[in-house]
Amino acid sequence: MEFVIAFVSFMAGPLLAGLGLTLGLEHLLLKQMTTPPAAFWRRPVSARLAHVGYWCASWSLCTLITQRPWFSLIVVNALWLVVLQVSHTKYVSLREPFLSQDFEYFTDAIKHPRLYIPFFGIGLTIAATAAGALAIGLGLWLEPALGFSAAYSANAALWLVPLISVLLGASLLVYGLGNRLASKVMLVPEFDLSELGMVAYLLAYARLARRPLTPLRNPLEEAQRELEATLRELDDEDATKALPHVVSVQSESFFDARRVYPRVRDDLLPNLDRCHFTALAQGLPCGRLAVPAWGANTVRTETAFLTGLTAEELGVHQFNPYHQLARRAVPNLAASYKAMGYRTLCIHPYPGTFYLRNQVLKQLGFDEFLDIAHFSDADRSGQYISDAAVAAKIEDCLLEAGDTPLFIQVITMENHGPLHLETFDSARLAEWYDGDLPENCQELGIYLRHLVNADAMIEQLTTALARLPRGGLLCFYGDHVPIMPEVYTTLGEPNGVTDSFIWSSALPESDDTARQTMAAVRDKDPELMEWPPDCEGPFKTDEQCRKGDPRVINIDTLGSALLQATAKHARHSAVTQKFRSLS
Repeated sequence: MEFVIAFVSFMAGPLLAGLGLTLGLEHLLLKQMTTPPAAFWRRPVSARLAHVGYWCASWSLCTLITQRPWFSLIVVNALWLVVLQVSHTKYVSLREPFLSQDFEYFTDAIKHPRLYIPFFGIGLTIAATAAGALAIGLGLWLEPALGFSAAYSANAALWLVPLISVLLGASLLVYGLGNRLASKVMLVPEFDLSELGMVAYLLAYARLARRPLTPLRNPLEEAQRELEATLRELDDEDATKALPHVVSVQSESFFDARRVYPRVRDDLLPNLDRCHFTALAQGLPCGRLAVPAWGANTVRTETAFLTGLTAEELGVHQFNPYHQLARRAVPNLAASYKAMGYRTLCIHPYPGTFYLRNQVLKQLGFDEFLDIAHFSDADRSGQYISDAAVAAKIEDCLLEAGDTPLFIQVITMENHGPLHLETFDSARLAEWYDGDLPENCQELGIYLRHLVNADAMIEQLTTALARLPRGGLLCFYGDHVPIMPEVYTTLGEPNGVTDSFIWSSALPESDDTARQTMAAVRDKDPELMEWPPDCEGPFKTDEQCRKGDPRVINIDTLGSALLQATAKHARHSAVTQKFRSLS
């Protein structure tokens, strides 16, 4: 009876009040979603039990540590508020709510604050930190600890036993519900969150994330066999000489902004246009690219390109595949090229530990990883290492390759946000944009400047590859569209597709095609480049966009296409070399 009285006297009030507060905060912070979480009583029983269990376990654990029931209510709900606010910010910027895999980004925000804090709000971060520190101080001062109160100081069991019982019971309940909730999700974050509520949704995804990634097929196998067959057809010496250097560039936030913003100058990206039409003439892939990321989450696009695995095959690991790839190897593009005699290296001008790339790339079979340690501050353009500096590093690697063909995977950083931290150069706007930008859209001007630099990188690399005796292939693609919320609200937003092409230094080009520009295409077919101000469907804008090539390429097929282009290049190069030797 004493324990029941103790439970009612110091536990019932904060438990019930805190539970109500968690639900109120969830409703308040997530109601802006297209499909906000269902009312508590409309969720599945297992989801309701998970939410109650989470609250009881968290509160009882905090109370055991602090010995202050009402103070623990504030602490646990403050942490809950942080998760909800981060989810709100992420949804506004990236169209996706908070995921269980995102908890690691709290430590990344400390290591790499520039990538995260500005989107949350620097002022809000400082205010929240100060408010949290003040609340902790006041709570510890105003509420006496249970162990020192008159009611419980003589018999600690009166408050310890009820708290430990609630903690163990609630923890076992939440753990036991994990598999049941995991079976209910569709792996569509916004839908799953709306059906289950935040706690049950996070629990389900966390339970699924513990299952290992076990692909049932090698998506690159057929293309690799085609390349192997091509090499078998050639003499050993011919095959060795015919293999081109292969450079694949994952360009940060790269997409053809002319599709969406008609006042962006037609001549903004001449090298993209040239390589696009060259690829068309060579029968190589080019055009719009469907990627699994919006605004961020580069590794999703990176994984799809390197492994060819679809979102369905990755399952819950589609949201942060590098967790699994750091532990186990899967068939991938680097391994395929390595099997063909290539030396494989990756260049990424950022700390190698970010996203565990230093571990992942080793598992994937890359021979060498050049991270930011191989660059200097003089190489920066804006906040990050410039595309020009990265291109120069690629040239150096190609020149030092000797008789060994290289496969170089490049992940650029220059156009990474937050763009609003950079200074807008209004004096150069006329080079990129016709007219003036709205006051709240200066990010677009900053973005266009970096976009032009990415286009210059294309010229730098195609020129370098064309000069090499071995020749080369350039695969260039954007990882996702940039984060520019004010621009999207004012001028319209893209539908998320980026751009790509594969270019060969050896395959023949059509002069007529190579000379085409966007202006020439618009003169020939004026309606082709007319964009509606609003996108009335997921691909409405893009159906009218891409210069004579309405196809959309899936990123998970681009790696196979690159292997096939390598075979095509090798065949043509071998024939050319034999013809020259005979003549």
